[in-house]
Amino acid sequence: MDHSASNFLPRSKAAEHSLRELADGGSPREVRPMTIIGIAGASGAGKSLLARLLYERLSVGRRAEDIGILNEDSYYRDRSDLSLAEREKINYDHPDALEHDLLIEHLIELKQGRAVDVPQYNYALHNRSPETVSLVPPKLLILEGILILHVAALAERLDLRVFVDVPMDVCLTRRLRRDIQQRGRQLESVLRQYETSVRPMFYKFIEPSKSHADLIVPRGGENKPALEVLMAHLEGVLTQADEAVPVQA
Repeated sequence: MDHSASNFLPRSKAAEHSLRELADGGSPREVRPMTIIGIAGASGAGKSLLARLLYERLSVGRRAEDIGILNEDSYYRDRSDLSLAEREKINYDHPDALEHDLLIEHLIELKQGRAVDVPQYNYALHNRSPETVSLVPPKLLILEGILILHVAALAERLDLRVFVDVPMDVCLTRRLRRDIQQRGRQLESVLRQYETSVRPMFYKFIEPSKSHADLIVPRGGENKPALEVLMAHLEGVLTQADEAVPVQA
């Protein structure tokens, strides 16, 4: 079997047609081609580490606007209508907790060459922050999140679908360390959330979405051979984008 990096580029009808969506009827605009790689997997699997390593290594010698990174967590719904106690009871691992329609809209806008205002999320308060961060359309966008392969309308917009496959006991250990040290959570709260929502939702929604992946990566960002394969492929994608002539949208 040929394991060259070029074999990991899937064919997506959504990718072919996305530049024609949201037409505004105005004069044609020049749009740079944009490739989207999606990294999915369980909470604590190492998605963020893999995304960060790819971003940091691919950014060397490039302009800041060439590569972007986007987290599905930014699209947790604004629940300002609820008290903190009520927000703590929400199942944040269920697809309904996320505003995927807005995320899809933003991907379409970026493909069209338009910047978007990405929401920001406060994990300690379990709510969306009032601030947003502007994201200009990059040549390569790295999108990571637990449910991005479960939502069909979202998965089909990804040019490369990656699933990070790590045992759940390892994910729990990583999640405990992250939520307590980085997100200001309490041990009891993290364990309760893991038992009532994280683990059951993984088996209901996330684990089945692995079948939609083009590439499965055991051990996440710690898998150096897989990281090198992805690096080689994405460097090729960026080189092609450098040479591509902008299209008229």
